[in-house]
Amino acid sequence: MCGLLKRLFSKGREKETADVYELRTLFKARYHRFKLLLNANNMALDIMAEMEEALRGTWPFGMAFVRSRCTRVSTNVWRIIKHLNELSPGKYEELYERFKDIQIKINPFIRHRTHHGERDLVVNLRNVDKGSTDQVGSKMANIGEISNRLHLKVPSGFVITAQAYHRFMEYNDLQPEIDRRIQAAAVERLDELFGLSADIQQLIIRSALPEDVSGDISEQFGLLEAEEGNRVTVAMRSSALGEDLPGTSFAGQYRSSLNVTSENILETYKEIVAGKYALPAMTYRLNRGIRDEDVAMCVGCMRMVNAVSGGVLYSRNPVGVKGDSIVINSVWGLPKSVVDGSAVSDLFVISREDPMVILQKDIPLKERKFVCYPEEGICRMDMTGNERHTASLSDEQALELAGLGIRLEEYYRVPVDVEWAVVPDGTITVLQCRPLQQAKVRNRRTSEKLKDDKYGVEILDGGVTASPGIAAGPVFNVRKDMDALRFPDGAVLVTAQALPRWATLLNRTIAVVTGQGSLAGHLANVAREFGVPALFAVKGDLGRLKDGEVVTVDADGLRIYAGRIEDTLVNREAAKNLMEGSPVYEALKGAAQYIAPLTLLNPDAPDFNPAGCKTFHDITRFCHEKSVDEMFRFGKEHHFPERSSKQLHCDVPMQWWVLNLDDGFSEEVGGKYVSIDKIISIPMLAIWEGITAIPWEGPPPVDGRGFMSVMFQATANPALVLGARSQYGNRNYFMISKNYCSLNSRLGFHFSTIETLVSDRAGENYISFQFKGGAADYARRVKRIFFLKEILEEYGFRVELNDDNLIARLEGHDKDSMRERLKILGYLTMHSRQLDMIMSNDSKVEYYRSKIGKDIKNIAGVSGEIP
Repeated sequence: MCGLLKRLFSKGREKETADVYELRTLFKARYHRFKLLLNANNMALDIMAEMEEALRGTWPFGMAFVRSRCTRVSTNVWRIIKHLNELSPGKYEELYERFKDIQIKINPFIRHRTHHGERDLVVNLRNVDKGSTDQVGSKMANIGEISNRLHLKVPSGFVITAQAYHRFMEYNDLQPEIDRRIQAAAVERLDELFGLSADIQQLIIRSALPEDVSGDISEQFGLLEAEEGNRVTVAMRSSALGEDLPGTSFAGQYRSSLNVTSENILETYKEIVAGKYALPAMTYRLNRGIRDEDVAMCVGCMRMVNAVSGGVLYSRNPVGVKGDSIVINSVWGLPKSVVDGSAVSDLFVISREDPMVILQKDIPLKERKFVCYPEEGICRMDMTGNERHTASLSDEQALELAGLGIRLEEYYRVPVDVEWAVVPDGTITVLQCRPLQQAKVRNRRTSEKLKDDKYGVEILDGGVTASPGIAAGPVFNVRKDMDALRFPDGAVLVTAQALPRWATLLNRTIAVVTGQGSLAGHLANVAREFGVPALFAVKGDLGRLKDGEVVTVDADGLRIYAGRIEDTLVNREAAKNLMEGSPVYEALKGAAQYIAPLTLLNPDAPDFNPAGCKTFHDITRFCHEKSVDEMFRFGKEHHFPERSSKQLHCDVPMQWWVLNLDDGFSEEVGGKYVSIDKIISIPMLAIWEGITAIPWEGPPPVDGRGFMSVMFQATANPALVLGARSQYGNRNYFMISKNYCSLNSRLGFHFSTIETLVSDRAGENYISFQFKGGAADYARRVKRIFFLKEILEEYGFRVELNDDNLIARLEGHDKDSMRERLKILGYLTMHSRQLDMIMSNDSKVEYYRSKIGKDIKNIAGVSGEIP
């Protein structure tokens, strides 16, 4: 008999061990899926936040950013759905269809554009006009329009088209590789962008031209030589799609090559195509939100003009500080030194009335000029003799140019920026024409000389207002490319020459100061476009501006002051959001409308279901809510053998049992008991701290009605009899792991459940609390529920009531905040006992409200505000 009992007992123990092992295995599997779901949820929400931050215009981004974030958020939302369906097989399959429908709406905004059609690879300028823009780019379309519609003098030539560009890229399968490299790089870091730029350019230059492209280019060059009747060289100018449009000039950001022979035209063409990925061009597109795939690099090839003089004409003043006038900057030789800001130039300011008159003429000392080599290429020559002091334009030529500018402005109906050259026979030739980038006219104070006692010490003065405005910041001198890599945000860029390549820094600089340059240069153009104050050709020694020294740059008043002059900065306009309205910005905005908005707010609303999910954010919200519900079911639906648990050895005169589901103990614990010092479950320890913080004073004194109510309920409801075996069994059970705890407790006549997960990742954390029961009549129990509701809501819980049943939730807060709230729940679990009996006595209710409030503040050390 004894042996039989031993075998039965042994089998019972083995079954209990197997049951516990199965329970732990089940918990670990569910817990693992839940953690994966929460991890994917956190990643999805982080990506959504990043997308919303980008739309606020605080930093530039490209299509690689848009596509990668849309892809990553889609991937994580799909994982969320998958893990929820693993937690509750087949219950939420409808979410896959909602995901598919939303993804279909997102796809058009991130789809790569394809280029189709059989168009010419090369076209003669005689066949080009504004209607050819999508084939030859705005720059060459404008030249064709000026020649063929206005019949103004332009060099003869041809254009290598967008079709040739796509043919070249597809022939070498370049675009996928370029996209891959851009996707992998941190384009917001200038040092990485520098290396990426060099790698992509070399990739393009090393690639072979298709025979049909190279053949058509050579054929057109031969036709041009036959037409001109002698050996011809050409100026090869970028004419990318999107270049020279209103608001996006790309001034000086792409590559041009002058005086190129037929022997080198094919290699030079590849170099100009590669120039699409030069550092200035890449940063410009990034800052202006221009899609990489929207920029096909067309190249204009025009007979090289050996200019006697050249320069830039603005049909209106680009900075608006000298009235409504025409501004001409001119140099001897090629206009290159005007547009790249590498030398001083003559200035002519001409009135617009009829007859036009020269209002201002500044003829500085000119020491160098650019000229063509006899065979190929260009050189910079030192100037000698009277030419250095002589105006590079006669007054008659200046007035003729002014008339040409007005004619072009009237034709295009916008102010224009014209690059021109005077050839040896005195004829004016138009080399380029684009919309003028004008700075917005601000409410500026007078530019009269300011008193030093009011505005501080003046360091330097004079120069040219290349871009208007006033700004203050620390000086950073840039002399070489390596300096640019170290350029800090919000600094004043100080450099000797106004070179186009420094435009790379305009999204990070607060102001620009140069020793040379004019308002007609490329850097000035882009500075105005970006709204960055720029003071060029400053008089005096720029060496007086030391790195790190804070200065105020007054580009309007042509002065630089030591320190930050607050009075001058009061009306300074906020930086432009250059991305807003751009193709990249609109792509992100379009996709984000199906990703980031949250419309599914109330879990109790009828539409809180898969069909109600209109965005990816809705899906994450729904899945997070339901995943916590599914985890909570584990604590409610799974019972365990008492022998497999450990009784908590403690001073609290109640029975507390602990089942270690995973890693809730610091070590293996033998025997029947476990002490609190062996428990490392973060949430259990927080709950226990609340339970034990303040000893329970016993039941509140009750009046006769309260006592009779309790007695009646005790006799009417067998479940409230303490000796009865029921769902309100007189024991309290913890199921724990290091970060998880489920507490089912019966204290007095009420039953409560706490389930919680607390980890270092705030997005994973949640608390679910249920409270039900009591010994008093229904009305008093309901009043106690409302009493607890007010307390919990003060501390950030979302509370729902159903008769005398309370359900409270809190989620998404950091570990310390969650621990403090669990202390509160531990305290309330102990001290809300039998409060239902006094709920009809207002004075006693107020007493306990005050006492509980003070106790919670002492225990948790928190107010109602959650950080």
